[in-house]
Amino acid sequence: MSPYFLILAAGMGTRLGRSLPKALTILDGGETIMNRQIRNIRAAFGPKAHITIVVGYKSEHIVETFPDENFVYNEQYDMTNTSKSLLRGLKSIPKNKGVVWMNGDVVFDDRLLLNLRHAIDADDKSTITVNSESVSDEEVKYTLDSHGNINLLSKQVKSTVALGEAVGINFVSSQDRSSLEAQLKLVDNNDYFEKAIELSIINDASEYIPFDITLLGLHATEVDFKEDLQRANATIIQFGQNKLPA
Repeated sequence: MSPYFLILAAGMGTRLGRSLPKALTILDGGETIMNRQIRNIRAAFGPKAHITIVVGYKSEHIVETFPDENFVYNEQYDMTNTSKSLLRGLKSIPKNKGVVWMNGDVVFDDRLLLNLRHAIDADDKSTITVNSESVSDEEVKYTLDSHGNINLLSKQVKSTVALGEAVGINFVSSQDRSSLEAQLKLVDNNDYFEKAIELSIINDASEYIPFDITLLGLHATEVDFKEDLQRANATIIQFGQNKLPA
């Protein structure tokens, strides 16, 4: 069963210093971050993949750029974080569907979603896309339990024990959705969605497995600052584009 897709693009993205939503930032290859995301979703999961975009800040620009997609509006985009945008998006999708969601500022390898699809098709388990690289205090970090499942997932995880970074592309299975949505309702407005995932693991014994892109030689960069954008553009040049098989 093909999952549904959510792109979280409601935030103001002030740290990048752009006047438009970060998702509309133009990459060196000529396409925007969001166009690249949508292209990769449909290349990996088919042209009929159901995509919903959660918008807020200057939403009209995204709606006008992608008029054929589905939209959910977070009217409190300036007072809430990704937890509440994800909750709004999930509420718009049938309960029996698994959902892949991503932050609207992630630039990733064209091959990533095809590999993630293989993992989802094989196990149908909730999944957090991660890397196993060195991390800083600002990044969302993770640890694993004795069974190899995600244990801790937040910026508060100490760099000394973190195994890497969560890159902002995730999958929740249909059986774990009710727990995740319940926790998304409970967390504070300014919490990231990772807080709700942690609580779902702790309180409801939900299991999220790591999908480590470093082991596959893949890349993903969340663009928060100008330096991130430079790094994202550099990886596009280094690894090339359109690597999916015809």
